[in-house]
Amino acid sequence: MVQKILVIGSVYPRFHEDAEVPWLRTSIAYLKKAGLDIQVLAPAYKGLKSHEIDGIKVNRFRYAPANWEFLTHEEGAPSKMANKPWLQLLAIPYIISGFFKCIQICRRWKPDIIHAHWPFPHAYIALGAAKLFKIPLVLNFHGAELLLIRKKKWVKPLLKFAIKQAQAVFANSSFTAGKIKALRNVDVEWSPYGTTLEKGVRSVKPHPVNGKFKILFVGRHIERKGICYLIEAAKYLPRDLFEIRIVGVGDLTEQLKEQAANVIARNASDEAIQSGFAALPAEIIFTGKLSPEALANEYKTANVFTLPAIVDSKGDTEGLGVVLIEAMELGLPVVASNVGGIPDVVVDGVSGILVPEKDPKALADAYKRLAESPEFTEKILAGAQQRIDECFSWDKIIERQVAVYEKASGR
Repeated sequence: MVQKILVIGSVYPRFHEDAEVPWLRTSIAYLKKAGLDIQVLAPAYKGLKSHEIDGIKVNRFRYAPANWEFLTHEEGAPSKMANKPWLQLLAIPYIISGFFKCIQICRRWKPDIIHAHWPFPHAYIALGAAKLFKIPLVLNFHGAELLLIRKKKWVKPLLKFAIKQAQAVFANSSFTAGKIKALRNVDVEWSPYGTTLEKGVRSVKPHPVNGKFKILFVGRHIERKGICYLIEAAKYLPRDLFEIRIVGVGDLTEQLKEQAANVIARNASDEAIQSGFAALPAEIIFTGKLSPEALANEYKTANVFTLPAIVDSKGDTEGLGVVLIEAMELGLPVVASNVGGIPDVVVDGVSGILVPEKDPKALADAYKRLAESPEFTEKILAGAQQRIDECFSWDKIIERQVAVYEKASGR
């Protein structure tokens, strides 16, 4: 029987209150609850030493002087490298240091399985120990590694080789699984995330009789989130009935605020009104980054959660859309784009509404449909809860994961 699992990742909470990768932290908590002994291998952040979180040992490997160890955590390594290309040089000591740290842990602790998230580059941190000590290797893809192939052609043969060495492969969505199979025809297990929220945090909000129908977006202000199309959707939503609330910050925040101001200015003309635009578009409020308490209040007072994601200019999109699962768990109907892994969460007309990407009018029509039909809203909220129970329950996710561990180990 499999008992010990070494989990490898680029990011893990640095202290108890750290909000990094809550889904990974929660999945490990459920693995522990299932009776498995878990350790984590992750890079140091600015000299951070090995420590414990939730009773789990987190082994940190050093890969540079402390003030240079910021390749991971917070913004994420791909974004940091895009803004500062010289950071790619840190990838070499990162892989080498992780490689030897993994061997050290496996020699001492002797895990039954090595579970490597983000196989590029972590498959290559794990492979030495896996081969040396004959430990089955499980790779877990989240989509970003596969999208790298478009920008860096040399990544493709490295990923193909890594997949061949693995005893099992996980994908966070059917979208990601399809890209893996396009590289190498292997069996891929669907292993999504569950919600990191407690069930029953919030009951369904009554349909508003008075006041505005509030449309909520929460996330980083980056291209693939499609926020610019949400702003354009305001043109079709009358201000006295609708309000758009955009939570978060990012590289595009100031540009998006300028766009929102221009939408209001453009809509004042008679020609715009004749085109089907509202005489005065929905108010667009940028809240900035919020405290956990303030964010919880946004969810409580919203009427719909939206993720107008797109395939961006780099070919990047949403691997799964775990924020949609959390919104559904909180009792909010969801409207999202039909891209990436989102259709795994949102079944159109059943657990939410799917619209074509980059289509502001379709977004606006979806919000209006929810605002005008409490019966339809109740139907998709019931469907959303059923979807979560069937596909995104942590107990079921971990049960399937442990079964894969057992099969990979040949036990």
